[in-house]
Amino acid sequence: MRIFSGIQPTGTKHLGNYIGAVLQLVAGQDRGEALYCIVDLHATTVAYDPAELRRSLYDLTALLLAAGLDPQRCTLFRQSDVHEHTELCWLLCSVTELGRLQRMHQFRDKSVAQRELVSAGLLVYPVLMAADVLAYRAHEVPVGEDQREHVELMRDVARRFNARFAAGRELLVVPEDRIPAVGARVMDLQDPTRKMSTTGGSEEGTVYVLDEPAAIEKKIRRAVTDSGSEINRSPEKPGVSNLIEILAAARDAAPEAVEAELAQARGYGDLKAATARAVVELLAPVRERYSALRADEAALEDVLAAGAARARAIAAQTLADVRDCMGVGAPRRDRPLP
Repeated sequence: MRIFSGIQPTGTKHLGNYIGAVLQLVAGQDRGEALYCIVDLHATTVAYDPAELRRSLYDLTALLLAAGLDPQRCTLFRQSDVHEHTELCWLLCSVTELGRLQRMHQFRDKSVAQRELVSAGLLVYPVLMAADVLAYRAHEVPVGEDQREHVELMRDVARRFNARFAAGRELLVVPEDRIPAVGARVMDLQDPTRKMSTTGGSEEGTVYVLDEPAAIEKKIRRAVTDSGSEINRSPEKPGVSNLIEILAAARDAAPEAVEAELAQARGYGDLKAATARAVVELLAPVRERYSALRADEAALEDVLAAGAARARAIAAQTLADVRDCMGVGAPRRDRPLP
């Protein structure tokens, strides 16, 4: 099984990113052939600072390696180093309906915030995301709950391409999403009705992956809870439910097990204390390894370059098949289509 996932190099990564995405990437190394892409081209669809983008890319590369990604067990690369992504994106635009792109939640939400310029790249973003995955004929895409809409679009794009250009054969693999059962949506500790975020959330409600233990404990101790004292999940208890989900994800346990363990707790203080301990323990190895990895940018570039070479070998085969099916470029004579 081939697994593909992309992660943006923007913003300081927080606990929600770590539980919802990074932990999935680390686990994927043992479940199949894993390809992980740092999607710097996606980051250019909104206003950004070029120097900061490059710094953030190295920050993220070091963090992923510190979290447990092993270049010997996965392919980690930079999106813009594999030009097949952008050409395939253009070709897939021919089987992507404009109206659907205009209705995508991300386009609607982000275009409102772009007062000076709503870029065409923001509109085509989901097609590039589809190309990222379909270029590798990936079977599985680990994503958060908020990316389900994008995966559905790429599935439909693959089906439409296969029907129109490949005589119904599965030349492009129709991928499945993989959304974590626990921790798919980690909420802001100060406003548990909103996702934890570096842009739309609160500073006190956001736990960063590289926060010191004292900062983590302080933020979780001050987390908003709810009326009553029972420690269980319910729509009426978004704050408590969020802490239970975080504790369960940090322990790699079921939320029901957490509820059973804390059934006789003295109150929400016990839940917060247990959650803080678990999160500190979860993130400690990453913080300890990060600084040394981040300091050696040449070594980070070596990892990304080696990954790009492996990725390009796969993506080039897919693109050649797509071009041949679509009648683009010189006809292939080396081998029959799969």
